[in-house]
Amino acid sequence: MPGKMVAIFGASLVLGILFAVSQAFKVEISPEHSTIAQIGDSMALTCSTTGCESPSFSWRTQIDSPLNGKVRTEGAKSILTMDPVSFENEHSYLCTATCGSGKLERGIQVDIYSFPKDPEIQFSGPLEVGKPVVVKCVAPDVYPVDRLEINLFKGDQLLDSQAFLEEMAKKSLETKSLEVTFTPVIEDIGKALVCRAKLLIDQTDSISKERETIKELQVYTSPTNTVISVHPSTRLHEGGAVTMTCSSEGLPAPEIFWGKKLGNEVLQLLSGNATLTLIAMRMEDSGIYVCEGVNLIGRDKTEVELVVQEKPFTVDISPRSPVVAQIGDSVVLTCVAVGCDSPSFSWRTQTDSALSGEVKTEGAKSTLTLSSVSFEDEEFYLCAVTCLQRTLEKRTRVELYSFHEDPEIEMSGPLIHGKPVTVNCTVPNVYPFDLLEIELLKGETILKHFRYFGWEMGIKSLEAKSLETTFIPTTEDTGKALVCLAKLHSAEMNSEPKQRQSMQLLYVNVAPKETTIWVSPSPVLEEGSPVNLTCSSDGFPAPQILWSRQLNNGELQPLSENTTLTFVSTKMEDSGIYVCEGINQAGISRKSVELIIQVSQKDIQLTVFPSKSVQEGDTVIISCTCGNVPETWIILKKKAKTGDMVLKSVDGSYTILKAQLQDAGVYECESKTEVGSQLRSLTLDVKGRENDKGSFSPELLALYCASSLVIPAIGMIIYFARKANMKGSYSLVEAQKSKV
Repeated sequence: MPGKMVAIFGASLVLGILFAVSQAFKVEISPEHSTIAQIGDSMALTCSTTGCESPSFSWRTQIDSPLNGKVRTEGAKSILTMDPVSFENEHSYLCTATCGSGKLERGIQVDIYSFPKDPEIQFSGPLEVGKPVVVKCVAPDVYPVDRLEINLFKGDQLLDSQAFLEEMAKKSLETKSLEVTFTPVIEDIGKALVCRAKLLIDQTDSISKERETIKELQVYTSPTNTVISVHPSTRLHEGGAVTMTCSSEGLPAPEIFWGKKLGNEVLQLLSGNATLTLIAMRMEDSGIYVCEGVNLIGRDKTEVELVVQEKPFTVDISPRSPVVAQIGDSVVLTCVAVGCDSPSFSWRTQTDSALSGEVKTEGAKSTLTLSSVSFEDEEFYLCAVTCLQRTLEKRTRVELYSFHEDPEIEMSGPLIHGKPVTVNCTVPNVYPFDLLEIELLKGETILKHFRYFGWEMGIKSLEAKSLETTFIPTTEDTGKALVCLAKLHSAEMNSEPKQRQSMQLLYVNVAPKETTIWVSPSPVLEEGSPVNLTCSSDGFPAPQILWSRQLNNGELQPLSENTTLTFVSTKMEDSGIYVCEGINQAGISRKSVELIIQVSQKDIQLTVFPSKSVQEGDTVIISCTCGNVPETWIILKKKAKTGDMVLKSVDGSYTILKAQLQDAGVYECESKTEVGSQLRSLTLDVKGRENDKGSFSPELLALYCASSLVIPAIGMIIYFARKANMKGSYSLVEAQKSKV
């Protein structure tokens, strides 16, 4: 179907029916040619005219199907709005504009797609060592499905990949998945499982959208070999004591939980310790006790039955267990004897610790008042009633909690765009930890969530518990609310948790960047000239500008905090490297520029040795010297009608070992600096020698030998003289360079 739509759209582009309309009447449609939109989004097509005062518009599809949109016309413009975009909007749309007897049409192809959610990773069960598991990567609500590709990775390993090109695209949202079976091993712990879905959303395959989901693998072994040992026996007399010890194997090491079966197979949680000790046993303590080894992958339990003899009369205690109170509150426990005329009462804890409350007895009722309860008061409380030499006990448990303060949010540093930051949410003075749940949210996104600190069960102290995560802030996060939500659940299943939260608005800083320096008029100046060095830097908050000068030892000497550094009259000693720094709390951006202050150049000298008129075969040295202080370019040339020839000189000196007639001519020396140039020239005359093959003059030989020694010596003198008066000379290649 997309191929047919392209053909229809191509035909629609050539529709331009013109009936007796002025040459200036034109119609344009926006966007041009074609557009693509996601299902559920809003899209507008705009048809506008020029050259007509009162045009009229009409919209239709190429196949005359319903528009499925709303048309709004304003003067010379008509807008077709599709909100939301649906399958019915995948058409080639035509806009017809009429002006008098003239009519023009323009068309546009509208394609749609759906790729609204990240893929989902699903497991067929928990990841147990050595047990095959099916992992499923699901891409929901996709259209067109024939342009979908799904890849599944475990760490850097590609487990499988699937494209759905062979499937015909239907006009419906479809959910596609990729299934892979693998057997977890211990080495898989901590590896990342990545499901990546890619949707090619145009016909050229040049535009694609990609979504992925990552899960960190945790591999476990379920608890096994859970065993209970009982001392002294499973059959007890009322008032006796029993100790039960439980052990279990698994990865990670299972936590041990003790419970007692109640009616309807309900299990009452008793302890989170490996050893459970019960003293002053009563008839109600008879029953089946369950030890369960629990880790994140599973659980394994075993049972033991305790039998305690009957009681002679009844005792009731209220409130019934558990009595939940916040640390610092007051609690009143009431014990009532039924079926005894003159009962005697006594209160104690199951661990025989000292009572911290006040006991008051009246007739068949006794009360224990605990004022400002603390950790020492979190006990099983037993009320013993003696009647005619028979004693019964009832107990209730006081459970404490602490949840006084809102959570506290702390950051590892200022929020800087693109720089990871660690946020910590701390719940202070909380108890018990095994019922605590903490959630960190950024806007409506959950950054991290953790429930139950079960492994800390049994610790009695007010402590701060925290949840920490790291995220990378962007400028889009500014204004979003960072929320820390803390919930303290109740031991009772149907009770609503207590909640507290804190909120902090995010403000993301952007480190300085794109620091730029402008030098006016130039970084190379003559001594005494004015110059302005202007610096700018982008960032949030706006960076502070600091100008410094770089010293010879590399250190920076602060100069100014103004945007522009001004020199009214420059001096030679002002030459150097100047550094501009853009600074805010997010970072520093630095830029430097070299300022070169020069003096005006001195006259240059062009000389020839031994003279301007030489004999053929003589050695000739042409030298160019300059007394400039700043760095100088020296270029030696020989002038000719066909063009100047640059001579390869050494320190401004050019040597002709054996002069030929063609070496005669005009020689020119050009001295250049950043602030100007000078020219000098001379004419060399080379005369031919008489042909004297039959004789050889000893005087000529002596002169030749002498000159072979004198000429290098003179060259050395010129070399050291030039070294003392100037900085360097350059060949043709070097002469073309510019320096600042």
